[in-house]
Amino acid sequence: MRKNDQPIKPILKNKTRIFRPSEISKLLHAIPKPENRDKFEALLYTGCRYRELQKLYKNKKNFSNNTIYIPSTKKKSVYSSRYVRLNTLGIRSVSYFIRSKTNLPSYASWKKNLIRWCEYAGIDPEGVNCKSTRKTWESWLVSTYQKNLELIFLSQGHTQMTSLKYYLMIPFTKQDLEEMKYYTQGWIEE
Repeated sequence: MRKNDQPIKPILKNKTRIFRPSEISKLLHAIPKPENRDKFEALLYTGCRYRELQKLYKNKKNFSNNTIYIPSTKKKSVYSSRYVRLNTLGIRSVSYFIRSKTNLPSYASWKKNLIRWCEYAGIDPEGVNCKSTRKTWESWLVSTYQKNLELIFLSQGHTQMTSLKYYLMIPFTKQDLEEMKYYTQGWIEE
């Protein structure tokens, strides 16, 4: 709760939940199995689409140093492939994820897990789905590295128009902006 005991409203973009840094901290403590925590962190700190991370598990060679190579599988894709930039948290989380015993489960199972973990953590699960981690990460990067929007868009595989439409002007508090620096630190050396 905030100082005036009013709960913070969930941030929703197109009905998908975008987490605040304080909510991520609570969620990480609420996920009971370390392997599921590793999967959650890999989804968050890479900003990859759910399906992309499932494919990475099967093609571990696409993870090298501080990047993930993502070949495009869509015929109408803007980019034929892309490289996802990682900071230290991203490198660690992907390393742990690709050593997991199992890949990510189905979308439905993961969504149920996310909702359950939100409830354990005392977080309103409204809008939580498999896109929440991706949208959260891109929102945090855009908020933290406003001078590097082009690099963010390329890493996330979005056009500038898509990113501007969905990821700018998110109502983060000053405290949110300060706390997200811990998570995004080192994504770009400035």
